[in-house]
Amino acid sequence: MRVYGITGWKNSGKTGLMERLVEEYCYRGLTVSTIKHAHHSFDVDQPGRDSYRHRAAGAQQVLLTSRNRYVLMHELRGADEPSLDELLSKLAPVDLVLIEGFKGAAHPKIEAVRAATNQPLLAPQNPTIKAVASDTPLSLQRPVFDLNDTAGIADFILAEVGL
Repeated sequence: MRVYGITGWKNSGKTGLMERLVEEYCYRGLTVSTIKHAHHSFDVDQPGRDSYRHRAAGAQQVLLTSRNRYVLMHELRGADEPSLDELLSKLAPVDLVLIEGFKGAAHPKIEAVRAATNQPLLAPQNPTIKAVASDTPLSLQRPVFDLNDTAGIADFILAEVGL
């Protein structure tokens, strides 16, 4: 599977860009999966639901299924967070996996930047960032896209991964 990332500071436009890219690639007929890194404790389950009760009772994994979807929840229970490679191995094969976050991982990425966040650029110190998508003009030694140029960014990523 080919892998490409979108990274940046909080509120930099990563999720919106990811969403638009997934829509663009699906429109073009490609299969796409995503991985999103969260820096905080999160829960997709709801207290009181059967699956939540199974996890709370101590189950390591709970697979919840219906005719429309299934979700596999895995409790780490103190174990180390899985590496990106481990997580990728759990996905079914697709044309492209888009990864949100994972700033320090080795895969190639685009940095999303919004002037309003007033955060320093990651790109100058991170060689895995191959381009920047920004809502303000920038002068860098790598490609800079308008943050809303979804088609241009999508074309760049496809060229980078050889699709």
